[in-house]
Amino acid sequence: MTPTRRTFLLAASLASSAPLLTPAFSAHAHAPDGASDDAYADADDDVYADPDPDDAYDTLRRRWLEIALGADYDPAAEPYAARLAETGELARGFRESMAPAPGSLWPDHPYDPPSGITQSYSRLWTMTQAYVQDGTGATGDTGLRADILRGLDHLSATVYNPSTSRYGNWWEWQIGSPRLLTDIVAALYDELTQAQVAAACAAVDHFVPDSMLRDYSGTSTGANRVDLCRSVALRGILGRVPEKIALARDALSPVFPYVTAGDGLYADGSFVQHTWVAYSGTYGQVMLDGLGRLFALLAGSQWEVTDPGKQIILDSVEKAYAPLIHDGLMMDSVNGRAISRGYLKSDDRQVMRSDHFHGQALIAAIALLAQGASAAERDRWHGRIKGWIERDTVTPILTGRQFGVADLARLHAVADSPLPAAPEPVGHHLFAAMDRAVHRGKGSGRSPSPSPSSGSGFTANIAMASERIAYYECGNGENPRGWHTGAGMLYWWPAGHGSRPDESGRSDQYTDWFWPTVDWYRLPGTTVSTRRLADRAGGEWGEPKPAARWVGGTTDGEFAAVGQHLRGLGSTLEARRSWFCLDDAIVCLGAGITATDGVPVETVVDNRNLGEGGTQTLVRGPGWAHLEGHGGWIVLEGPGLRTLREDRTGAWSDINTTSTTERRTRRWQTLWLDHGTDPVDATYAYVVLPGASRRTVAARAAGRHGPTILANDSGRQAVSVPSLGLLAANFWRPGTAGPLTVSAAASVLVRRRGRTATLCVSEPPRTGEALEIVWDRPVRRVVRSGPGVEVLATGRRLKLRVTPGEVCETHECEVALS
Repeated sequence: MTPTRRTFLLAASLASSAPLLTPAFSAHAHAPDGASDDAYADADDDVYADPDPDDAYDTLRRRWLEIALGADYDPAAEPYAARLAETGELARGFRESMAPAPGSLWPDHPYDPPSGITQSYSRLWTMTQAYVQDGTGATGDTGLRADILRGLDHLSATVYNPSTSRYGNWWEWQIGSPRLLTDIVAALYDELTQAQVAAACAAVDHFVPDSMLRDYSGTSTGANRVDLCRSVALRGILGRVPEKIALARDALSPVFPYVTAGDGLYADGSFVQHTWVAYSGTYGQVMLDGLGRLFALLAGSQWEVTDPGKQIILDSVEKAYAPLIHDGLMMDSVNGRAISRGYLKSDDRQVMRSDHFHGQALIAAIALLAQGASAAERDRWHGRIKGWIERDTVTPILTGRQFGVADLARLHAVADSPLPAAPEPVGHHLFAAMDRAVHRGKGSGRSPSPSPSSGSGFTANIAMASERIAYYECGNGENPRGWHTGAGMLYWWPAGHGSRPDESGRSDQYTDWFWPTVDWYRLPGTTVSTRRLADRAGGEWGEPKPAARWVGGTTDGEFAAVGQHLRGLGSTLEARRSWFCLDDAIVCLGAGITATDGVPVETVVDNRNLGEGGTQTLVRGPGWAHLEGHGGWIVLEGPGLRTLREDRTGAWSDINTTSTTERRTRRWQTLWLDHGTDPVDATYAYVVLPGASRRTVAARAAGRHGPTILANDSGRQAVSVPSLGLLAANFWRPGTAGPLTVSAAASVLVRRRGRTATLCVSEPPRTGEALEIVWDRPVRRVVRSGPGVEVLATGRRLKLRVTPGEVCETHECEVALS
């Protein structure tokens, strides 16, 4: 193909007909880096015609490139200049090492396993970006273009074509490879022959047939469905087939509605993928990012997404995703098997895939989705993004290595806007449909002080499992030891410290090589049998689930009662566990702890990552302990607190076959309660005080103004906190705790404010059967009652009948006290 000035100078033709395009693209309207414009003055400009400014397909293709490659940034300014230069350097290395052979395009990425095919397209996409973007040192390099085309032709001829039957992991064939292939063809469209474009379209048609988008089942649901639609929509644009674009648009609609089982978004903000796995942080991010790109791509066109269900996706930003982001990180309880990735062997940029990696990817997706939101939504989201940007000092978002210039430009635009940064809102969010809870308290005796935009005094996250949600997910050689991550693992971050290096430079608690070095039998907050388990115990892809229904709780939006009927994975362990989430503390109760495995059972009060050679001081007093820079614990009931400080060494490859083998050592401070071998109805009660000072912990342990335990046995667990006007109880069966009596298993929270009180009730077992509750307290009248609540009596005592739905939703009743 004869090169012309038009063909390789992508943005010159784009800018001529697309007002959306930016200086970054129009900067390409000159010769390749290092060459003069005059060298191309005599090129045959008539080989390819200018794109028609009124052509719908060219318009959408140009818009897609703007979304993917960036807008409104100066390629000579940082951080763009460095990122573009890195892209050019990577492209040069890939050119040098590319060696087409029957079974590979690069020797280190053979076609078997098929991840080698996806990785090959990924490298060609990097080379394509270096060719079409300004500032890479390879812009418009005809030799680079020739190698890209040679690589595309080789993959098409040898493996990715309609005559090939897929093998191995389906994702590589149907999502990973076609997504990259269509991006490359879109960027090089005017450089390709009709036969090359047709070959790419035929491959996508073969591996992603229309039938995959006509039936919402199997692997074509949730985030996977959005990825499939992305490839089909772009294939329709490239092949100028309107029916394909319409199919992709219409196939998004099943993703929008709330679901009550299986994959998708739930009304309470939960997001589930693979049927049983809490996955807001990885698959949820992919879904949100993909929808943001498709909404922006099709906006204003004849294929615009007009389904009113689209608003559910926009609402999910604040309802489903933002509560799970803490100072730029995504809580690992919703990152699934991705917690085990760390540094991947195949990652050419070597980016650490930590909780901050996942959180920042989601933040970038929100910034993209904001382009299609209302002005009010956009302003709120931008305020949140600015807050996360300010508070994430572990891996600063505005220079995040995972981002290309497109995402960096969108994030910098938000950071530079005049909107104020939003603090984290104090309160509780119960994700009952995926057995997760997030709590942000005001804190007390905090150390160090929070930043002005931090909002909450501490943040906590509880991860549980039930017959609906798996203990853990493993698969593809990832996360084989996540056995107990759903056994009530309690993550928490003190104010102003959770995402910041401390005085010794130690970084975030769960970011700093937590998973390769932690003792998998001593995950913080869990109660476990110490019986040894095999890797992948219970099965892969979320298969292992406990036969437990009572998991969930109730909340008034500020405080909460959360509970889990725990059944051990691969053991006989059984227990009832509760967490009562307060303003400055979490009260943790355990009862009915029973096992017959012939090994000890432990409750891990905490297991803090002290970093490399950490020297933080642990001080113990009568019934309490305090760890410098972290917070403290008060043991109210149960065996004595035991402690251990040890160095542990591990590699990401120990828990993920695709990760690097580098080994690191971290120091751990473990605190646990030993229930002995084969315990029968053992109990415990302790209080976690995140971020509290040593003086505060000691005073609270000696004082009489903390929580009072009203009940702690296998039938009910309840606490009273008079200073907060709070009474909270989890009933595992009908019974009485203090002034509360219930006719069936339930979670109850009573909050007094002056002369009124609000009762919050839920039915975590989800039987759907009505239950009655009596509060033995004089009540003058009912101020309001929510759906499903029937008032049976007031006066000397309050009696209600609650008819719950199929989900563990909170039912409220506000009363005036006598």
